[in-house]
Parts: sequence; structure tokens; C-alpha cells
Amino acid sequence: QEQLVESGGGLVQAGESLRLSCAASGGPFSSFVMGWFRQAPGKGREFVASISRSGVASYYADSVKGRFTISRDNAKITLYLQMNSLKLEDTAVYYCAATISAQLHYVKTKQDEYAYWGQGTQVTVSS
Repeated sequence: QEQLVESGGGLVQAGESLRLSCAASGGPFSSFVMGWFRQAPGKGREFVASISRSGVASYYADSVKGRFTISRDNAKITLYLQMNSLKLEDTAVYYCAATISAQLHYVKTKQDEYAYWGQGTQVTVSS
């Protein structure tokens, strides 16, 4: 059973940066495809970014491409999301997700592809 704990959220002004972290435990981290999702007030949860087991492949939602960077440190068993040039519309609860994968360089973008989820961390961007 994989346990995921997000941290690093907070209140920032538009244009500023934040780095989210997701600490994993309970399973072989290097066997998991990892992803970030978010849920804004009154909206459904949406895909943000995913990274392969190897860390070589990544994929982003169009809304964050060029501003956010997903990365992982398999030795530290931690997933990251560097968020730059934050916008008001980035305000949301951000969730870390994980799922076992046999493929080393594949990413996953659909919520139902992920088996494990964290509790979420709030990111609020103000003007």
C-alpha cells in the first residue's frame, strides 16, 4: 500500500513560484508512474502533469506547459512539482498520485489509471 503525503502549498501572488513535494512510502517508488492533479473550487479534478518511472518522460496539461516542471528523486522517494509564473487560475487543491507500471518510460494522464492518492495541498494565487 503506497502512502503519499503532499507539502509545499500556500498563498502566493500571481507571477510567483512554489514547489510542491510528495513524499511516498510503503512501496517501491521506482516502480510507480507518478502524477499531479488539481481541483479548483467548484470544478472537477483535472490532470496537471505525469512523469515516468525512469524520470525520462513527462507530459503536461496545456494550461501549465512551459510554467510547471514535474520531477522525481527515486533515491529520496519524492515527487516534485515546480510551479513558476503562477496565475489566478492555478488556485486549487493539488494531489499527488501513483500507480504501478511495468513500462519504464510511459506516463499516465487519466485519473482512473492511478491507484494511490495523497490528501492534497492547497495552492492559492492572489492578484
